[in-house]
Amino acid sequence: MKFGVSTFVTDDGIGPAALGRALEERGFGSLFVAEHTHIPVKRETPWPGGDELPRRYYRTLDPFVTLTAAATATERLRVGTGIALIVQRDPIVLANEVASLDLVSGGRAVLGVGAGWNREEMRNHGTDPTTRMRLLRERVLAVKELWTKDEAEFHGEFVDFDPVFSYPKPVQDPHPPVLIGGSGPTTFDRVVEFGDGWMPIFGRGTDALAAQIAELRERAGRRVPVTLFAVPPKPEAIASLEGAGVDEALFDLPTEPADDTLRRLDRLAELL
Repeated sequence: MKFGVSTFVTDDGIGPAALGRALEERGFGSLFVAEHTHIPVKRETPWPGGDELPRRYYRTLDPFVTLTAAATATERLRVGTGIALIVQRDPIVLANEVASLDLVSGGRAVLGVGAGWNREEMRNHGTDPTTRMRLLRERVLAVKELWTKDEAEFHGEFVDFDPVFSYPKPVQDPHPPVLIGGSGPTTFDRVVEFGDGWMPIFGRGTDALAAQIAELRERAGRRVPVTLFAVPPKPEAIASLEGAGVDEALFDLPTEPADDTLRRLDRLAELL
């Protein structure tokens, strides 16, 4: 099983280049970063993690700027979004950003995607929360067309463009893996149709993880890779997840100053 971290990189924590180097030096295989373009002052949507929205949600750097900085400071570290809120992103721009990251990193980009939970945030981007899952589907499919076709076009309910040239193309063949976040009743439908992997959060709808992974792989007819967020940093938990068929475990890394982050990474590295 591979190991990485997921975190919020902000303007008041460790910088992305220093974080990337620290992870690679300690033997971690990946860095996944969260995305929130902004947080509306008037908040109505409950945060799935509890009552009070943590400070780091308000101060998140752009994920692709962050991952580019981490990628250029490292040689082997996989750099991914965990997750990119693509219902808030133009698919043509997104395809270009991820392909550019894949090129700059030498083929180390991963696109974790989800529809998000903050309805006020997505409304500010012109997205109707009630149709966000259909929008997510079309944007992923459109991005894959842009990555893999010389003259790409897409005609859907929400995404519509005639043939276009879109370069650079990704380094990875056929493209960077697209990991589908979430663990709702229709998540596996999305993974099977247009995902390259599953990316749930530990403890949120994953109580029967081994059975869920087996079901997903049977439905897909292939060994779907599974990356798990927020893995408890305990040997027994790691052993259990490996037995369940998880491919990659991500430890949650709090947003802290550099010295505190490095000390925390030293402790996590003992589990590798």
